[in-house]
Amino acid sequence: MQRTLILLKPDSVQRRLMGRIISRFEDKGLSFVGMKLMQVTPELAKQHYAEHVEKAWYPTLESFITGGPIVAAVLEGLEAITVVRDMLGATSGLKAAPGTIRGDFSSSRQMNLVHGSDGPEAAEREIALYFTPEELVDHTPTIATWMRAADE
Repeated sequence: MQRTLILLKPDSVQRRLMGRIISRFEDKGLSFVGMKLMQVTPELAKQHYAEHVEKAWYPTLESFITGGPIVAAVLEGLEAITVVRDMLGATSGLKAAPGTIRGDFSSSRQMNLVHGSDGPEAAEREIALYFTPEELVDHTPTIATWMRAADE
Protein backbone atom coordinates (compact mmCIF):
# COMPACT_ATOMS: atom_id res chain seq x y z
CA MET A 1 0.00 0.00 0.00
CA GLN A 2 1.14 3.50 -0.79
CA ARG A 3 -0.15 6.92 0.18
CA THR A 4 -0.17 10.11 -1.84
CA LEU A 5 -1.40 13.65 -1.41
CA ILE A 6 -3.86 15.26 -3.76
CA LEU A 7 -5.02 18.85 -3.72
CA LEU A 8 -8.23 19.79 -5.47
CA LYS A 9 -7.09 23.27 -6.36
CA PRO A 10 -9.22 26.44 -6.21
CA ASP A 11 -10.40 25.99 -9.80
CA SER A 12 -11.82 22.55 -8.88
CA VAL A 13 -13.63 24.00 -5.88
CA GLN A 14 -14.95 27.09 -7.68
CA ARG A 15 -16.12 25.06 -10.68
CA ARG A 16 -17.85 22.59 -8.33
CA LEU A 17 -15.95 19.61 -9.72
CA MET A 18 -14.95 18.20 -6.32
CA GLY A 19 -17.48 15.38 -6.20
CA ARG A 20 -16.88 14.30 -9.78
CA ILE A 21 -13.11 14.17 -9.25
CA ILE A 22 -13.37 12.41 -5.87
CA SER A 23 -15.69 9.83 -7.44
CA ARG A 24 -13.08 8.96 -10.04
CA PHE A 25 -10.53 8.10 -7.36
CA GLU A 26 -13.10 6.05 -5.46
CA ASP A 27 -14.21 4.28 -8.65
CA LYS A 28 -10.57 3.32 -9.25
CA GLY A 29 -10.47 1.62 -5.85
CA LEU A 30 -8.30 4.15 -4.01
CA SER A 31 -9.19 4.81 -0.37
CA PHE A 32 -9.43 8.25 1.20
CA VAL A 33 -7.64 8.18 4.56
CA GLY A 34 -7.72 11.95 5.17
CA MET A 35 -9.59 14.91 3.70
CA LYS A 36 -10.26 18.54 4.55
CA LEU A 37 -11.40 21.81 3.03
CA MET A 38 -8.89 24.53 3.75
CA GLN A 39 -7.30 27.77 2.62
CA VAL A 40 -3.63 27.63 1.60
CA THR A 41 -1.67 30.49 3.15
CA PRO A 42 1.27 32.15 1.39
CA GLU A 43 3.55 30.50 3.97
CA LEU A 44 2.18 27.02 3.24
CA ALA A 45 2.42 27.67 -0.50
CA LYS A 46 6.10 28.58 -0.12
CA GLN A 47 6.73 25.34 1.79
CA HIS A 48 4.80 23.19 -0.67
CA TYR A 49 6.36 24.75 -3.77
CA ALA A 50 9.79 25.44 -2.22
CA GLU A 51 11.66 24.37 -5.37
CA HIS A 52 9.76 26.99 -7.42
CA VAL A 53 9.83 30.04 -5.10
CA GLU A 54 12.73 31.70 -6.94
CA LYS A 55 11.24 31.20 -10.40
CA ALA A 56 9.79 34.22 -12.20
CA TRP A 57 6.33 32.64 -12.46
CA TYR A 58 6.05 31.68 -8.78
CA PRO A 59 4.00 34.76 -7.74
CA THR A 60 1.29 33.71 -10.22
CA LEU A 61 1.30 30.17 -8.80
CA GLU A 62 1.08 31.44 -5.22
CA SER A 63 -1.73 33.82 -6.10
CA PHE A 64 -3.65 30.97 -7.73
CA ILE A 65 -3.22 28.36 -4.98
CA THR A 66 -4.05 30.89 -2.22
CA GLY A 67 -6.90 32.46 -4.19
CA GLY A 68 -9.66 30.23 -2.86
CA PRO A 69 -10.32 27.13 -0.79
CA ILE A 70 -8.84 23.77 -1.71
CA VAL A 71 -9.59 20.19 -0.71
CA ALA A 72 -6.50 18.39 0.60
CA ALA A 73 -6.73 14.61 0.71
CA VAL A 74 -4.58 11.56 1.25
CA LEU A 75 -5.28 8.56 -0.95
CA GLU A 76 -4.11 5.03 -0.27
CA GLY A 77 -3.82 2.10 -2.64
CA LEU A 78 -1.54 -0.12 -4.62
CA GLU A 79 1.00 2.08 -6.46
CA ALA A 80 -1.19 5.06 -5.52
CA ILE A 81 1.31 7.72 -6.65
CA THR A 82 1.61 6.40 -10.21
CA VAL A 83 -2.08 5.53 -10.43
CA VAL A 84 -3.12 9.05 -9.38
CA ARG A 85 -0.66 10.78 -11.70
CA ASP A 86 -1.84 8.65 -14.63
CA MET A 87 -5.45 9.52 -13.78
CA LEU A 88 -4.59 13.23 -13.69
CA GLY A 89 -2.98 13.30 -17.13
CA ALA A 90 -0.43 15.77 -18.50
CA THR A 91 0.17 18.89 -16.41
CA SER A 92 -1.30 21.10 -19.12
CA GLY A 93 -4.99 20.53 -19.61
CA LEU A 94 -4.43 21.41 -23.27
CA LYS A 95 -2.15 18.38 -23.68
CA ALA A 96 -3.85 15.94 -21.32
CA ALA A 97 -5.47 12.93 -22.96
CA PRO A 98 -9.25 12.54 -22.98
CA GLY A 99 -10.29 10.21 -20.18
CA THR A 100 -7.87 11.79 -17.71
CA ILE A 101 -9.14 14.30 -15.16
CA ARG A 102 -7.25 17.19 -16.75
CA GLY A 103 -8.08 15.98 -20.25
CA ASP A 104 -11.77 15.94 -19.45
CA PHE A 105 -12.10 19.08 -17.31
CA SER A 106 -9.17 21.46 -17.95
CA SER A 107 -8.61 23.74 -20.91
CA SER A 108 -5.68 25.65 -19.42
CA ARG A 109 -1.92 25.20 -19.19
CA GLN A 110 -1.87 26.55 -15.62
CA MET A 111 -5.28 25.94 -14.07
CA ASN A 112 -4.98 22.17 -13.98
CA LEU A 113 -7.46 21.33 -11.21
CA VAL A 114 -5.53 18.80 -9.12
CA HIS A 115 -2.07 18.39 -7.62
CA GLY A 116 -0.71 14.89 -7.06
CA SER A 117 2.59 14.01 -5.37
CA ASP A 118 5.25 13.04 -7.91
CA GLY A 119 7.11 10.41 -5.90
CA PRO A 120 7.35 8.66 -2.53
CA GLU A 121 9.59 11.30 -0.90
CA ALA A 122 7.40 14.13 -2.16
CA ALA A 123 4.27 12.33 -0.94
CA GLU A 124 5.70 11.89 2.54
CA ARG A 125 6.82 15.54 2.73
CA GLU A 126 3.57 16.93 1.31
CA ILE A 127 1.28 14.78 3.47
CA ALA A 128 3.13 16.10 6.55
CA LEU A 129 2.57 19.70 5.37
CA TYR A 130 -1.20 19.28 5.20
CA PHE A 131 -2.04 16.60 7.79
CA THR A 132 -1.03 15.58 11.27
CA PRO A 133 -0.80 11.82 11.90
CA GLU A 134 -3.97 12.06 14.00
CA GLU A 135 -5.91 13.38 11.00
CA LEU A 136 -5.25 10.22 8.97
CA VAL A 137 -7.47 7.20 9.48
CA ASP A 138 -6.12 3.69 8.96
CA HIS A 139 -8.91 1.46 7.73
CA THR A 140 -9.66 -1.27 5.24
CA PRO A 141 -12.90 -0.73 3.36
CA THR A 142 -15.12 -3.81 3.33
CA ILE A 143 -15.10 -3.71 -0.47
CA ALA A 144 -11.31 -4.15 -0.55
CA THR A 145 -11.54 -7.92 -1.00
CA TRP A 146 -13.43 -7.27 -4.24
CA MET A 147 -11.01 -4.62 -5.51
CA ARG A 148 -7.67 -6.51 -5.49
CA ALA A 149 -6.30 -9.99 -4.94
CA ALA A 150 -5.43 -10.99 -1.38
CA ASP A 151 -1.71 -11.27 -2.22
CA GLU A 152 -1.47 -7.76 -3.73
